[in-house]
Amino acid sequence: MSALAATTQHLQPLISDLGLILITAGVAVLLFKKIKQPLVLGYLIAGFLAGNHFDFFPSVKDIKSVEVWAEIGVIFLLFSLGLEFSFKKLMKVGGTASITAITQIITMIVLGYFVGQWLGWKTMDCIFLGVILSISSTTIILKTFDELGVKTQKFAGIVIGSLIVQDLIAILMMVLLSTIAVSQQFSGSELLLSVLKLVFFLTIWFVAGIFFIPTLLKRAKHLLTDEMLLIISIALCLLMVIIAANVGFSPALGAFIMGSIIAETTQAEHIEHLVKPVKNLFGAVFFVSVGMLINPDTLYEYAFPVMVLTLVTILGQSISSTLGALLSGQPLKQSVQTGMSLSQIGEFSFIIATLGITLKVTNDFLYPIVVAVSAVTTFTTPFMVRYATPFSEFLSRKLPRRWLKKIERYSANAQSIRSVSNWQIVLKAYLTQVIIHSAVIIGAILLSSKYILPLVEGTKFGNAFGALITLFIISPFLWALSLRRVAIKEVSMLLEERKYRGPIIMMILFRVLLTLFYLGLLLNRFFSPVFAFISFIVAVTIYIVFPKKLNAQYHKIETHFLKNLNAREIIKAKRSRSDLTPWDGHMTLFDIAIESNIAGKTLKELQLREKMGINIAFIKRGEVMINIPSRNERLFPGDEICVIGTDLQVKEFKKYLDQHELDISPMATETDIVLQQLELKNETFIGKTIRESQLREKTKGLIVGLERRGNRILNPESHLVLEKDDILWIVGSKKLLGSLSKN
Repeated sequence: MSALAATTQHLQPLISDLGLILITAGVAVLLFKKIKQPLVLGYLIAGFLAGNHFDFFPSVKDIKSVEVWAEIGVIFLLFSLGLEFSFKKLMKVGGTASITAITQIITMIVLGYFVGQWLGWKTMDCIFLGVILSISSTTIILKTFDELGVKTQKFAGIVIGSLIVQDLIAILMMVLLSTIAVSQQFSGSELLLSVLKLVFFLTIWFVAGIFFIPTLLKRAKHLLTDEMLLIISIALCLLMVIIAANVGFSPALGAFIMGSIIAETTQAEHIEHLVKPVKNLFGAVFFVSVGMLINPDTLYEYAFPVMVLTLVTILGQSISSTLGALLSGQPLKQSVQTGMSLSQIGEFSFIIATLGITLKVTNDFLYPIVVAVSAVTTFTTPFMVRYATPFSEFLSRKLPRRWLKKIERYSANAQSIRSVSNWQIVLKAYLTQVIIHSAVIIGAILLSSKYILPLVEGTKFGNAFGALITLFIISPFLWALSLRRVAIKEVSMLLEERKYRGPIIMMILFRVLLTLFYLGLLLNRFFSPVFAFISFIVAVTIYIVFPKKLNAQYHKIETHFLKNLNAREIIKAKRSRSDLTPWDGHMTLFDIAIESNIAGKTLKELQLREKMGINIAFIKRGEVMINIPSRNERLFPGDEICVIGTDLQVKEFKKYLDQHELDISPMATETDIVLQQLELKNETFIGKTIRESQLREKTKGLIVGLERRGNRILNPESHLVLEKDDILWIVGSKKLLGSLSKN
């Protein structure tokens, strides 16, 4: 009875605290929705009032339980983020996001360190402060983007990609800070090992997840109800959270990885829809809990450091991220939007501050100051995102014209299509082969050593049996690592040039030697050195004798993996095309409903460009793709039309579609058309209107942008007269555009 009573006493505060949190959050949501303010601010104020700092409001009794709820909230927020941004989507903004994130982190670490020195803090406090100020808050930005409805805009993808890169770097910096705190010196080997560990586990998780999970969901599809699908999805998420935590990574990273894996399945949208209420519930708890951490006494006692660090965070992160985005080749508008969105600190900063206290290398005042700065910057984030566009327009008016022209030309060159050399293709293919197959082989050997070897060790022929099982599993990957040919056409072309023969032969030899090393590593784990050497010779002989069978087995595995990886695209036959986007225009696909009252009309009759300034890049009708449709092309029910326009133009077009009973799909598609810039030097086109130049007919394309003396026009009118040195952006046939550029 006493145990039951104790359980009841412990359970009651847990339930009452959760009830109080949700009641205050509900009231805040209604009030802030009424006054048209971001709900994040309402959650923070609700938490501030529900905390233990005010006697005239009911207060939460068990803060520890609230922290657990909040951690669950972060997990579901990152899981939902992964569902929306798959690996392939992140790879598309990988270069831009990496440059932006690295520029911000380096700048803020240096700035934070010197600000700490200026405040008179100890060296270790300054080092931790720099790292704390360098990481933006994924959770806060995601919620803000949802509230303001900007997640589909062009800059949002760069921001999300940058946040993921920041989180990965934060994991490495935590390892580095732990090493510095313990040994009081920098350890390059520790950092290198951490990087290799991160790459290894990310590769293993991605390959194994894509290979097994889509197959599991597909085969169980006829058995799954919404309830079962939700339970299985959450179970997979928490399984990856446990695995990530056990190998020393952030639980939030594990949740994001599983979300990205499920995002490659055909049921991703359905799962995202089912998980959304759970995410919203625990997300609200997270933001309320952040509000509870705001201590008015701390704000008063450390008012000056909090004020200084808040300004440093907002200005430093905004400026450094904007510069990073500009360096990566983004236009001024997207760069400013990216920079101002990343101007806060959050959950990772709390974790790093806690690490310093746990290791007893930082003063106790650092954590409450970080919480206060995070709370203030969380308040300012929605306003920073909202006013980013007006501020970018203000800069466009005030900055010197020559600066703007240089930024525009640099951005245009960075975004134009560039040919990739054969050497780059070969190098990328070889690196991909080595990294993926090495991760799979090492992972299989380690798992075999941990689980199979203890079972068979000491039994007669047990070691031989265990080694044989492991060898059978990894043999296709060993063959692929050593003998599989990649980038065959490009390698053949390079071998004709003498200067490339040596490097290519060395890369092939390296792959063979690496395979022999892994084979020896496996056998050495199961046998004594002498017996391992004999087994090594036998295994190599088998590989030479049965290459076709190994090739067939590997091909079967690879086909299954690629089928799962591309299943979503195969079914939908559409994929995001962020590269077909001059300046601040972007592409969106719209589905024409059966009930649409514009079905049956020609593009000339609809006058979409004249009314809204948008262009239609292509129409997908069943299995037929109509690239650059003519003015006489009719729209039919079920057509998928891809529209090019700015954020405002697409928003206006969406309203037009809603009025005409059209269903919108936020996915764009990939076709064989490309975007290329053309600088007018040919006298043939100069002095003619766009229609008279017949550029549309000659390229089977569409002029979607024109730059003239630093001024840019998106979707120019057909009666516009072309002038010398105009830069045209044309969407059209890659082959015809290439031949036109040569002329």
